[in-house]
This record gives sequence, C-alpha cells and structure tokens, in this order.
Amino acid sequence: MAYMIDLTLDCADAQLLGAFWKTALGYVDEPPPAPFTTREEWFASFGPPADESVDDGAWLCDPEGRGPRLSLLKVPEPKTAKNRLHIDVRVPGHGSAGERWARVKAESERLVAAGGGVLAEITGHHIVMADPEGNEFCVAAGPAPTASS
Repeated sequence: MAYMIDLTLDCADAQLLGAFWKTALGYVDEPPPAPFTTREEWFASFGPPADESVDDGAWLCDPEGRGPRLSLLKVPEPKTAKNRLHIDVRVPGHGSAGERWARVKAESERLVAAGGGVLAEITGHHIVMADPEGNEFCVAAGPAPTASS
C-alpha cells in the first residue's frame, strides 16, 4: 500500500503564498480537523506563543481529494538557495505538441498575472517559474491520454 503525502512549504508570508497556490492549483482552504470548527480554534489548542498567529500558516487541499494537501508555514529565516523539491503544475497533455505548448504558455501567463515569475523557458517542453517568494516550480504538459483512458 502506498502512503498519501502532504507537502509543506516554509515561507515568509503564508497568506500571500496560500492565495497564489490556491490560484495555481485550484485548491481551497482545508477545513480544520474534527472536532474543531475553525482554524483559529484548532491553532489555539496547541497553546502557541503570543507572537504566533493562525495567519502564520495556510492549509490547502484539492477539493476533489486527489492531490496532496499543501501547508504553508511562516519561518523566520529567508529562502537562500534553490529548492531541493519543487512542484510541477501539469496542464492537460492531449492534442498536438503545438497545442500542448500553447496550454503551457497560457498557464504560465495566468500564473504571472497571479504573482509568479518566469525564470526560464525550455521551448516546447516546460517553463521554470517562481512563486511570489521565489520558490521554483515548473509548468509542463501532463501525459497524453492512452487508448484505455
């Protein structure tokens, strides 16, 4: 049996990155775990220091339950190097190479409008981007559907 995974991204502004990644992935705010009715109530249950706030984190999930959950947590130290793990945002992989590339380009433009930036373009294959805090990710086409799909 394979394990499910969650991804956690350290950041300086969890609310800014939460908004960006909700736009990028089509994710939504994850509801608080039972028995809590709000994130504030859940967060308070840990007895956090007075200088920490529930706004220091953002918890996102795929509304269809397929993708991994994403937690964004404020940390005091800045990002100083290239990510060792990054997210690949995949657009649909059907159609011709030109059609797939047009979808990759359109998605990168949408994410630039949402606050991301283009770092490099590997024409016809993928675009390396950065979220508003400089965390690298790629936009590429997903696999082409198979005859059995």
